Amino acid sequence: MKAYVELVRAPAALTVLGDTVAGAAFGAGLGGRRAALPLASVAFYWAGMALNDWSDRGLDAVERPERPIPSGRVAPAAALGIAAGLTAVGLGIATAAGRGRAAVPLAAAVWAYDLVFKQTPAGPVAMAACRALDVLMGGGRAALPAAVAIGGHTLGVTALSRGEVHGGSTGLARGVLAGTAASAVAACAGPARSWRHRVAGAAGALAYAGFVGRAQLDAARAPTAGAIRTATKAGIHGMVPLQSALAARAGSATAAALVACALPLARRLGRKVGPT
Repeated sequence: MKAYVELVRAPAALTVLGDTVAGAAFGAGLGGRRAALPLASVAFYWAGMALNDWSDRGLDAVERPERPIPSGRVAPAAALGIAAGLTAVGLGIATAAGRGRAAVPLAAAVWAYDLVFKQTPAGPVAMAACRALDVLMGGGRAALPAAVAIGGHTLGVTALSRGEVHGGSTGLARGVLAGTAASAVAACAGPARSWRHRVAGAAGALAYAGFVGRAQLDAARAPTAGAIRTATKAGIHGMVPLQSALAARAGSATAAALVACALPLARRLGRKVGPT
C-alpha cells in the first residue's frame, strides 16, 4: 500500500482541494452536488501523478531509482491502470456534480502533459493549463481571475522543478520569484465582495508570498538541486494559501479558512511522502 501512496503522492492532493473552492467562490459556489468537485480534483491529481511515473519510468530508473516503478514495488501496467481508473473516477464525480463537460478538457490536459508535453519546452505551460482548468471546473468563466493566478503560480513552480536533480539557473529562479510576486498581486487585486474580504485576501496573499518567496529567494541565491527541491516543495504547498487568498477576496471567508487548514496537514504528511 505504501508504494501506491508514494506513486500518486497521496498527501500532496491536499494542495489541489482548493482549486475548485477558489473557482467556485468567483462563480456559483459549491452548494448541493457541486460540493463533490474537490474530490474530482483529487482523482485527477492522483491520476496525473501515476501517469507521470509511468511515463518517466525509464528516466527515473537512472535519476530516481527509489521511486515505486523503477524499484519494482509497482508494475508499470498497474501504474497505467491506476491512472486510467482515477481519470474515470474524476470524470464520474464531475459529471455527478454537474460539471462533466468542464472536466473533459481537464482530463485531456492531464494526459497530454504527461504523455506529450512534459519533456518539451511547453511542459510548464501545459501543467499550468491543467491547474487553470481545474479552477475553471469549479467556477466556469467567472473564475478566470483565480485560474490566471493559480495557473501563473503553477507555471513558475513547474519551470523551477526541472532543476530538482541537476540544479538550475539564477536567472530562472529570479524570474519565478517575480512570478510569485505577480500571483500575490493578482490574488488581492481586482473586485472584492467588500473591504473586509479585500483585507482578508491581501492577508492571504502576503502569507502566500512569504511562504513561497523565502524558498525561491534561497534558490535564486544558490540554485543547487537541493535548494530547488526545497523551493519546489514550498511552491506545491504554497498553492493552499494562494487558493485561500482568492476565495477570501471573492467573498467566501469560511471556504478560505477551511482551505487554509490543509496547509499544516499537507506539510506534516509531506515529510513522510514527498510531493515531488
